[in-house]
Amino acid sequence: MEQTNPRPMIGAAAEWVTGLYDWLEAVLPGDHFGAWTAKLAVVAVTVAVAWLAFFITRNVTLAVIRKMASRTRTRWDDRLVERGFFDRLAWLVPAVIIYLAAPLYADPFAGSLALDVVLMRMAAAWLVVVILRSISALLSAAVDIYDTLDHKKTNPISGFVGGLRLVLWIVGLILCIATITGRDPSGLVAGIGALTAVLLLVFKDSILGLVASIQIFVNDLVRVGDWIEMPAHGVDGDVIAVSLTTVKVQNWDRTIATIPSYSVISESFKNWRGMTDSDGRRIKRSISIDMNSVEFCSPEQIERFGRFGFLEDYVVQKQSEVAAYNEAHGIDHSEMINGRRMTNLGTFRAYVLEYLRRHQGINNDMTLMVRQLAPSAEGVPIEIYVFSLDKDWGVYEALQADIFDHLLSVVGDFDLRVHQLPTGLDLATGLSGGQTRSLGSDARVG
Repeated sequence: MEQTNPRPMIGAAAEWVTGLYDWLEAVLPGDHFGAWTAKLAVVAVTVAVAWLAFFITRNVTLAVIRKMASRTRTRWDDRLVERGFFDRLAWLVPAVIIYLAAPLYADPFAGSLALDVVLMRMAAAWLVVVILRSISALLSAAVDIYDTLDHKKTNPISGFVGGLRLVLWIVGLILCIATITGRDPSGLVAGIGALTAVLLLVFKDSILGLVASIQIFVNDLVRVGDWIEMPAHGVDGDVIAVSLTTVKVQNWDRTIATIPSYSVISESFKNWRGMTDSDGRRIKRSISIDMNSVEFCSPEQIERFGRFGFLEDYVVQKQSEVAAYNEAHGIDHSEMINGRRMTNLGTFRAYVLEYLRRHQGINNDMTLMVRQLAPSAEGVPIEIYVFSLDKDWGVYEALQADIFDHLLSVVGDFDLRVHQLPTGLDLATGLSGGQTRSLGSDARVG
């Protein structure tokens, strides 16, 4: 196919503009007034053509694009339309027309205003601004598209994109100034080098936020929806937004807290994402047993413990193990202290362990442990270390309370007492010489 050379078209347009200028200058009265009016009229014609092209592009072409985007199955084109990407691109049309038409006015306007140079510079700056605004809309649409991906929707890419947008606008500002003044951008950058300290001071938070946003994104430190704790900033709640300079958190009391992005990098914080992504939520709590209630099991106690549903197999197995050990080592059974014996506290731990294993709310595939901590003035702590299947806060707290309600209720059946500091009622009763409630084999509190 034969290609059309644009130069004859530009030459014809230039001749048309020159003819229009000469005709207007001859028709209008007054030499000086007619020349200036002719110049303005020619410029007005160009502006009218540019506006008409913009009107057609925005109201006809973009209408077709919007209709096509609404009919497609993909969502990315809808995001581009919602963010105004195509609307901003439409502004390129008048800018390109003015830029291309500027050389046509060199002849009629030569020696007066050098209007062709002015128009070309202004149109070029206009092109830079329009392109930057279009790229900004494209980046916003990219964030929306990125958030629709199920496996990436909570990543804080918005802060990273905000930093990129800031860099682009700084570069665009330099290009606009260089275009309008007609200077080399590299020379302009070198010229403002002396203002670097001032710029660093003014944009300190933005620069720190940009670096922090990149590190947050690359290292995947914080996502929208994460539960984080930063006591130094009074933060304890869910992350609802991550921007270039701030991380916004909604605390559990429904207040909103904002912290600088660089604080996430420079300071310590706790992210509960590992818990929410895991198969369970940890329960780690202990009850303190009065050391004075710990004792060897008597035959009567062993027989009674053997009737507990969770301990039937344990008592039989433990008794066989103890008897085999004592027989193998020739233990003298005249004293309880000799050899190995079952204790009420050890049997209680075995009961708690079996109770947790059979509990429907406990994840048996994760750590499940009942351990004895170091004795202290507060008694002997028996710690429960397990993971609940349901990680919902309300369900988790209810499950934890149910478990310890049960354990506190059955501890007396093992002839154990829970350690508790004396209350005012206990002291008053003791001083008055009255009797406190029974602390016998079924006592719950010591």
